[in-house]
Amino acid sequence: MKTVNIKVACSSCNLRELCMPVGLEPGELQRIDDIVAKRRKVRRRETLFRNGERFTSLYAIRTGVFKTRVASQDGRDQVTGFQMAGEIIGLDGIVNDQHTCDAVALEDSEVCVMPFDRIEELSREVTALQRHVHQIMSREIVREHGVMMLLGSMRAEERLAAFLLNLAQRLHARGFSRSELVLRMTREEIGSYLGLKLETISRTLSKFMDEGLIEVHQRNLRILDPEALRRLITPAAC
Repeated sequence: MKTVNIKVACSSCNLRELCMPVGLEPGELQRIDDIVAKRRKVRRRETLFRNGERFTSLYAIRTGVFKTRVASQDGRDQVTGFQMAGEIIGLDGIVNDQHTCDAVALEDSEVCVMPFDRIEELSREVTALQRHVHQIMSREIVREHGVMMLLGSMRAEERLAAFLLNLAQRLHARGFSRSELVLRMTREEIGSYLGLKLETISRTLSKFMDEGLIEVHQRNLRILDPEALRRLITPAAC
């Protein structure tokens, strides 16, 4: 894992609106630039941080995709989320000053390192940054609630439809196609996240293809009928 000590300018980054608060004054943005002083390159399958490791920083993903995972009681890895460019990871370490999961790169990636003690210090003076940190933490809580509902009350088809639509929506917010995506994660990793077996993921994808909802060519997936996928999640009232 390579750390690059070069000047990182949030003010000129095209992902700024995704991971930084909007409406900052030039002086406030300059102070954030002074904090985010280095980038870190993480190669595919390398770990950005590990469970039990001391928490020091939050990380804004500049390029690439990560998965977070924890070890289940039977020793298997349980995927707890997928994070992409413009998103912040490392929030799990705030509570006890140590990370509670592993963050693994699914492709060659790069993150901006944001020392948390300096973020906290600046947040006391720049209210927009403080509010933004709170929003990020709140968003994580909402996401966890959504995952709990996904795993607790949805059938396999509903889980996979919700996952694909959410992934497409997040990628579209980053300037990518609304309907075409590359699955950086394996089907097994998707199954781990959704609480489904690999065979169930493969069978459900094949069913979606047979019904004309999606096209799949290796890791390239195209959503052909997003409305039909949405109807799987929220069926029309009788």
